[in-house]
Amino acid sequence: MASIIPDGWRELSGNAANSFAISSAAQREIETLALLADALPDAYTVYHAVHWTRLEHGYSVYGEIDFVVVNQAGALLLIEQKSGFLEEGEDGLKKRYAEKTKSVPIQMARSVAALQSKLYARPGCRDVRLESLLYCPDYQVKQVATAGISPERIVDARRRDQLALIIRQILPPGDAEHINPDTPRQVHRFLRDIVQLETDVSALIGRARGQVTRISGGLAHWARQLEFEPYRLRVTGTAGSGKTQLALAEYRAAIELGLRPLYLCYNRPLADHFQLIAPPGGQACTLHMLCDQRLRSAGEIPDFSQPDAFDRLLASATELPVGVDWQFDTVIVDEGQDFIEAWRDLALRHLKPEGRALWLEDPLQNLYGRAPVALPGWVRLRANSNFRSPRSVVRMLQNLLPEEFQIEARGALHAAELVVLSYRDSSELTQQVKEGIRQCLAEGYKKADIAVVSFSGREKSLLFPYTQLGPHNLKTFTGRYDLLGQPLYSEGDVLLESVYRFKGQAAPAIVFAEIDFEQLDERAVRKLFVGATRAMMKLVLVVSERSAKVLLDRLG
Repeated sequence: MASIIPDGWRELSGNAANSFAISSAAQREIETLALLADALPDAYTVYHAVHWTRLEHGYSVYGEIDFVVVNQAGALLLIEQKSGFLEEGEDGLKKRYAEKTKSVPIQMARSVAALQSKLYARPGCRDVRLESLLYCPDYQVKQVATAGISPERIVDARRRDQLALIIRQILPPGDAEHINPDTPRQVHRFLRDIVQLETDVSALIGRARGQVTRISGGLAHWARQLEFEPYRLRVTGTAGSGKTQLALAEYRAAIELGLRPLYLCYNRPLADHFQLIAPPGGQACTLHMLCDQRLRSAGEIPDFSQPDAFDRLLASATELPVGVDWQFDTVIVDEGQDFIEAWRDLALRHLKPEGRALWLEDPLQNLYGRAPVALPGWVRLRANSNFRSPRSVVRMLQNLLPEEFQIEARGALHAAELVVLSYRDSSELTQQVKEGIRQCLAEGYKKADIAVVSFSGREKSLLFPYTQLGPHNLKTFTGRYDLLGQPLYSEGDVLLESVYRFKGQAAPAIVFAEIDFEQLDERAVRKLFVGATRAMMKLVLVVSERSAKVLLDRLG
């Protein structure tokens, strides 16, 4: 099966995608992706722009190019798809748009030439093979000789079922053993730059795949354009601003330069998932995991049966000298708001003097009440735009947050995707959680796209004792890890996590449950903020009656 970049496109064909008001042309492109994914072998990678065609009024990979197929040798086939009816004449094929009629051959030629000139300017890409193809699945070209495009490079309605075969004929898989390995690597870097793709760590834990997204004007793109020495950048950014995508971009860039990056965070689930999607060549873990690894490499086995085991772990690691093997060219600290100053010092000890350091934090996600650490002399960058959450969710939070913590709603979804369900007791709580799940399923979300997030910690939660709610088996962390250090989860189809463990992640649909507080103080607001901003498309709040009254009074 071919690799499709960005991922997540299959979800757009379901009912859950209705909020995007996908155009018929975009829907046809999704169908093409399904065909390519299933019919092409894993020697191929397909880049596409369907994700934001629906958002940015016809944005494509480059000009009029809708798909770029890359084989394992780094050769490219550019595919322009024209859905619907085409016009034919002496000067070739034309496509009528609302404003005017455009020549298809001229559109393709200009786009191919522009992309080719930029590609060939990249190191190692001067001799890359580049082909092109027109795909019009709904129209049968009658005057092939005057179409303005070579007949063998037109796949119309008559040859629609042969698209994958024709692609393989034009662009064979390639002999990876007899090529410069740097060529495909440079080609893929070029294409990622063109479509501004960054892997989003905001994915459900336990799913060993990253979701890929394009954040318009996001941190992963423009924060890395800053230049200063020494490179010490502190990013204070709100949820959904792209902090962890920036971390991954910095991590990947270091590896591509032959350097060793270190990614550290506080939350184990976030570290586990980052480790799954990050390229090999660096190290990604929590600070406590790093200390554990260092002690074991020094011949000391930590005893976690002691009540103060983690304090002992950190103290012992602090006493160890940092040798060359434990020095890194880049150190990235994510979830910096959860660190104390002693942990800051412990983390930054592993940075080479000439290395790059990146500190990422969000004060609103400080659930442990820790004071912000001092980073004197660091350049600070603030990012207040949330690109991930539905705008209705951000608008609700804007009414709860103090003035100094205001955030901007920059998400793609304008629709009201916020539901509030109230409960009186534990019996009604479970019923309303089931109702929240039912509403998500009714709108077309799959169970794997839904996460139930508890406002309470695991120990005080009324939900975690359950293994099943109605027909839904709950998937929860068992507290154990496999031989490779990956977390083990119970068998289930709907994830249940606490707001503390789910911090730093996200899901398409969130049922934020057990919301209960006496007063809407700073701590309650922060927990509400963290839980609500985990939702990428739909949010259901399950709130106690007393808290619902307080919340609704505050929201007006």
